[in-house]
Amino acid sequence: MKIAVSATAPGLDAEVDPRFGRCQYFIIVDPQSMEFEAVDNSNAMAAGGAGISTAQMVAGKGVGVVLTGNCGPNAYQTLSAAGVQVITGVSGVIKDAVEAYKAGRFQANAQPSVGAHYGMGTGSGMGMGRGMGRGMGMGPGGMPQAAPPTINPEQEIEMLKSQAQMLSQQLNEIQRRLEELEKGG
Repeated sequence: MKIAVSATAPGLDAEVDPRFGRCQYFIIVDPQSMEFEAVDNSNAMAAGGAGISTAQMVAGKGVGVVLTGNCGPNAYQTLSAAGVQVITGVSGVIKDAVEAYKAGRFQANAQPSVGAHYGMGTGSGMGMGRGMGRGMGMGPGGMPQAAPPTINPEQEIEMLKSQAQMLSQQLNEIQRRLEELEKGG
């Protein structure tokens, strides 16, 4: 079973990135041999939907566990639907984090560790998602990203239901804000 670790640089000596969806790299590690592959996270600068797109990419790599600092609700749901365990609160050097996992020092999370849009801000990574884009992008060309081929139809259905619920909530927020602005508020 492979492990994906959110990383600040492409190597085992890099630090664990505290963000999941917007980390710069993932280190995909075989914990037995410590052989690894560094994967550039092309979703790190996405206007919105980074957590879901990143979770789909990671699940598509066939990993069984993710080690990261924090994981938001959309990424967590997508990873869980694909059968990937999520472990948050991880920090330090990647090779040490993998060794700690192998030694049984981590427990899988039963829920996301942060709220939606946690990594959207600048600086500390704790913005509130209030920018003009409002975090509603769905990937290139405005089309939903295809689910990774490693998940079964039932998992994809759950993932799509979750995404539909998120989009419905975002639409309600847009409509509320439009009404507010039209009333001069």
